[in-house]
Order: sequence, then structure tokens, then C-alpha cells
Amino acid sequence: MHSIDKIKAPVLQEMEEFEEKFLASMKSSVPLLDKITHYIVRRKGKQLRPLFVFLSAKACGKISESTHRAAALIELLHTATLVHDDVVDDSNLRRGFFSVNALWKNKIAVLVGDYLLSRGLLLSVDHSEYRLLGIVSNAVREMSEGELLQIEKARRLDIAEPVYFEIIRSKTASLIASCCASGAATAGADDETIARMRTFGELTGIAFQIKDDLFDFGSASEIGKPTGIDIKEKKMTLPLIFALNNATSADKRRIINLVKNKNEDPEKVAEVIRFVMASGGIEYTRKKMIEYRDKAMEVLKTFPESDARNSLEHLVIYTTERTK
Repeated sequence: MHSIDKIKAPVLQEMEEFEEKFLASMKSSVPLLDKITHYIVRRKGKQLRPLFVFLSAKACGKISESTHRAAALIELLHTATLVHDDVVDDSNLRRGFFSVNALWKNKIAVLVGDYLLSRGLLLSVDHSEYRLLGIVSNAVREMSEGELLQIEKARRLDIAEPVYFEIIRSKTASLIASCCASGAATAGADDETIARMRTFGELTGIAFQIKDDLFDFGSASEIGKPTGIDIKEKKMTLPLIFALNNATSADKRRIINLVKNKNEDPEKVAEVIRFVMASGGIEYTRKKMIEYRDKAMEVLKTFPESDARNSLEHLVIYTTERTK
């Protein structure tokens, strides 16, 4: 598996320029806001989403100032959703550091999230990037619908596999799809090429989220997050759905009762994890992840061979083989 640094190679200069432009896009005349946005930027993750934007653009043509705006717009949106998610989930940590709400309380965190979202929208409007605005606004709508669908299903724990895939397609894959579509659009690609790149991003995003679901059943020391966290939050992920679909009626009732009513008890959560592992749910989920990864690769191979396309191939592999 290639490292992120190797994957970035075809767009390294653009990614370095992006860091400065992204920071500038968050600038405010309010000192407290500037202090918080600097804190967020210093603790940034791997910036996979801007990387998808730049590589998609280069695979379809040339990177332009419009590509930089697309990457900043999507990263602003993504950062806003993370800040809001931490408030909703009452989470005090983000990537091993204190979350915004933990340091500055919920009201300020919500306002910061709103500010970041508005900065992204204005970035598009100020430069008449209405096509980008349409692509990304559609992703925001789908992400919101996916989150609400997941919350609705978590109440009854009656989620079926097709519903699960609709949730992760909306919640996670729609944003990666918009990265790839935006990149293609800023390179001047036609509608058919943009749609194809969007499909590639969606398939990759589904594989990415399935990988995240698998982390819940791994070793906390290896993946940097506690195991069983999805169970504690009553999230019905694919390994658990498969296990329940293949369980006896008695086991199904027992496990659903544990997830619904005993999800704060570490011993009961461990019991659910053991049940899923014994059912073959992990193997089934890995198989599904590979299926979506392979479908994404098939779509990608319809684009002309280039350094950017090769990096996108390695980025897809990275999303399914990463350890955190």
C-alpha cells in the first residue's frame, strides 16, 4: 500500500498551496473565531477530501483556481459537519485532541460550524461558482437525510441491508462523490465525465465507510478508537446487520435487547462483539467492502491512464487498507 505522501505526488504543489488558501478562506475579523479556526487547522487530518478533488481534476484535465475553490468549499463543509457532529454526539475528543465544544462549549461550537458553512457558500457565490454550489449543496442535503434516516432506524433497530447502504451512501459517500464531481467540473469535463467521476467517488465512499464499520470490531490500540463505539451509539453497522439476519429468533431478540438497553455496559458490548465475530459478520463485511472497491476501480479504468489516475487507484486501496 502506498503512503499518503506518495499518493499526493502528482498534486503535491497544489496541496501545499491549498493549506495556505484554506486558512485564508476561514479568516475572520473576530479574534475568538480566528483563534478557534487556527486551532482546527493545526489539528487537521490527512485531508483526503481535497486530495480527491485535485487528483480528480488532474485526471480529467488541468487544475485551476476553480479547483482550489472547490477543495476549500468541500473542506469547509466537511469541517463544519465535524464540529456540529461533536456537539450532537457530546464528544470531547476529535483525532486525539479536544474538540471545539469541549474547549469552548456547545453554543460557540455550533456558531463556528455555521460560520464555516457560510464561508464555503460565500466562496462559491463570490466567484459565481454556481455549478460547484449545486454539486456540494446536493451533498449537504444527502448527508442530512442520511443522518436523520440513521437516527430514525436506531430507535427501532430494524434496519435492513438495503437501508444500511442507503444511509452510508448519503452520509459518507455523497461527500466523496461531490469531491470527485467537483474536481472533474473544474477541469472543464463534460456532464458524462463528471457523472462518471461522481460514481467513482460514491463507490469509493461506500467502501471507505464499510472500512470504518470494521474498525468497531478491531483492536483499540491498533486503530486509535475504542471498540464497540458504534454499538454504544446504537448504530446498526453491516457486521451486526449480517449477524442478526443469520441468527435464531431467540439470539436476535437477546442481541437487540443488549444493544438497545445494555449498550453502556462494557461486558454486554463485548458480548455483542463476540456474537458478531462468531457469526461470520466480519468476513462478510470485508467481502462487501472489496466488492465496492473493485467497482470503483472498474469505473476509474474508463479514464485515460495518467499519474493522477494511478494515484486515485492507490487512494482507493488506501481507504480500504488503512489502519485508522
